[in-house]
Amino acid sequence: MRLIDYNTEQYRDYARGRALSAGQLRVWLDAFAAVLPEKRPLAGVDVGSGTGRFTPALADAFGPVTGVEPAERMRAVAEAGARHPHVRYRAGSAEDLPLPDDSADYALMFLSWHHVTDKPTAARELARVVRPGGRLLLRANFRDHHPRPWWLAHFPGGYEVDAAIFEPLHEVIATFTGAGVGWRVAHFGTVTEPSVGTRAEMLERLRLRTFSFFGRLSAEEADAGLRSIERLVAEDPDAPSAEFTETLLTFELSSQE
Repeated sequence: MRLIDYNTEQYRDYARGRALSAGQLRVWLDAFAAVLPEKRPLAGVDVGSGTGRFTPALADAFGPVTGVEPAERMRAVAEAGARHPHVRYRAGSAEDLPLPDDSADYALMFLSWHHVTDKPTAARELARVVRPGGRLLLRANFRDHHPRPWWLAHFPGGYEVDAAIFEPLHEVIATFTGAGVGWRVAHFGTVTEPSVGTRAEMLERLRLRTFSFFGRLSAEEADAGLRSIERLVAEDPDAPSAEFTETLLTFELSSQE
């Protein structure tokens, strides 16, 4: 996959292309609440926070949050878009978190794990920052549990191309449980995210090309796929875009002996 430089591309359009409706955000916050410790407030870290589509909502729901994002321009969009008294954004990455030891009750990685270069180091670094008994919420796609959004069929080998971006579930689990720092699987399940709206609205998002999938396509392949979707949408612009069932993998950090 071509590596995306979020400081030179996508930062302008990411917030629009990947925005969550109030209903979608509520579904995810409820899913997070179901696997997080019950006490409140919770100190959180949003790793790969991007333009901040989750960070303020996490602060409202659970307590103070630090958004960690390596791309300066993505952080700038987040900081400008939603100032919040219990949110701060810091430069950093999953492999190098700018936080003290045992300073977070949970970490969220929402569709950012596949961007991590040194995954074993990230697993250890997350364990350094999360307190014993804390959680890691990993919203990731997995090659062997991969969703099939309707629009992928319009690109050459779309499903296979998209699935190849991601690791199989067992490899991700092995990275964390084999890190020697106490991660264990606490829960694995699916979350049904409400529709973004109509297929025409989904097409507008796809035109912004903010999905990692587009990094695996040539410009010609992407253009051809979008034209195919345009033809379908033209037949019934108000047809609903289907709900999307997504996976959520939760780890718990055990106490060290």
